[in-house]
Amino acid sequence: MSLVEVVQRIVGPWIMLAESAYYLPSTILGLVRMGNWSTLFSWGRFQSAWFSRFWAYMGPQVRMGVEPIVVPLLKGRVSHGRKLEEGEELETAPLPVSGTVMEVGAGSGMWVSLFKEIGIEAVDANKSGSVRQRKTASPDTASTSGGITKIYGVEPNAGNHPALRQRVHDAGMDDIYEIVPLGIEDVATANIPEVDCVVTILCLCSIPSPQHNIRALYNYLKPGGRMYVFEHVCNRKHWSIYLYQKWINVFWPLMVGGCELQRDTGRYLREAAPWSNVDLSPLANELWFQAVPHVVGVLTK
Repeated sequence: MSLVEVVQRIVGPWIMLAESAYYLPSTILGLVRMGNWSTLFSWGRFQSAWFSRFWAYMGPQVRMGVEPIVVPLLKGRVSHGRKLEEGEELETAPLPVSGTVMEVGAGSGMWVSLFKEIGIEAVDANKSGSVRQRKTASPDTASTSGGITKIYGVEPNAGNHPALRQRVHDAGMDDIYEIVPLGIEDVATANIPEVDCVVTILCLCSIPSPQHNIRALYNYLKPGGRMYVFEHVCNRKHWSIYLYQKWINVFWPLMVGGCELQRDTGRYLREAAPWSNVDLSPLANELWFQAVPHVVGVLTK
């Protein structure tokens, strides 16, 4: 790893905060021009509007940075914190996302095209007769093949809905993708049925009452259902980085849509419920000084 990469991993959060601050004046000006005083003078709504404007710029860059691990994760090609090579540990590798899916924190639809790609690949595999069955920790695992049949995109920030709706339409998924305009804490009111898979990509850092709501996500899964996770977490590898992260976190939630840098999300997930199998590990190529470390993997109910 080069010195430049080391510096990026340490100072990267401050660069992101500066980029968020850049969008603060334009958010205020835009709301004034629209005469949207109710949003301007409500911190919660204003923060959502600010984050939506900032994320329209930052989201595609974040996707580009995490695609090398998120794409194989959702395709069932990640285990023990790293991408599997073709044919490697095929019998024990996780299954790809399939069946009925709940996407938590759908945002502006960064991963809609990937869901379409996975669905197309599954259909092609079925047509060619090359669908490969893999061993799993539970014999009751739902939807081992057949692609994605329904997606519930949970996204409470209304500012993200136009972009999300457009990406769903562009992907030709209007018939299977349903936007749920609620926070995860309120999803029970939407009467969503049990799902085969839950997908959380960099969103559990900002949900309220994370331990309670992660347990709720577990309850939405069918027996044998799978939860696909890529999240940033608290750094406990060294006290100096822990304190450094704590300092950044004074500003981070205010400027990045309520996101928390120091959530112990990996522990919350493991302790949420009696999983039948947990393949959740720190991201393999991250070192001890990472200011924003991650966990990645699949948990099976």
